[in-house]
Amino acid sequence: AECSCRRGGGLVQAGGSMRLSCAASERTDMLGWFRQAPGKEREFVAVNSRGGGNTIYADSVKGRFTISRDNAKNSVYLQMSSLKPEDTAVYYCVARTRRIIVSAMRNVDSYDDWGQGTLVTVSS
Repeated sequence: AECSCRRGGGLVQAGGSMRLSCAASERTDMLGWFRQAPGKEREFVAVNSRGGGNTIYADSVKGRFTISRDNAKNSVYLQMSSLKPEDTAVYYCVARTRRIIVSAMRNVDSYDDWGQGTLVTVSS
């Protein structure tokens, strides 16, 4: 499957909200998001497993970000609220056709299909 970001990204003030969306080219079990801040390694944000019913978040975004999906459109969304300057990063959607164990869901290497990334900048 291939991912492509459809909407979202840009500049927002701290405390604001933003919604990202991404579509996969085919039906996948796993859809999620990672991000990479300037000068830092790529890190896990959130992922949903359709078959397993698992939805997990990074501790840094829990309670502020919500991942959702529209299976009919093979799409995944990331609603981001109470944004902070440290949320500034390029956000990548990821897809994986088959489900993996929960302990592997946060690993960058678990995903072969990545979107092109969209830059989110949160100003203070």
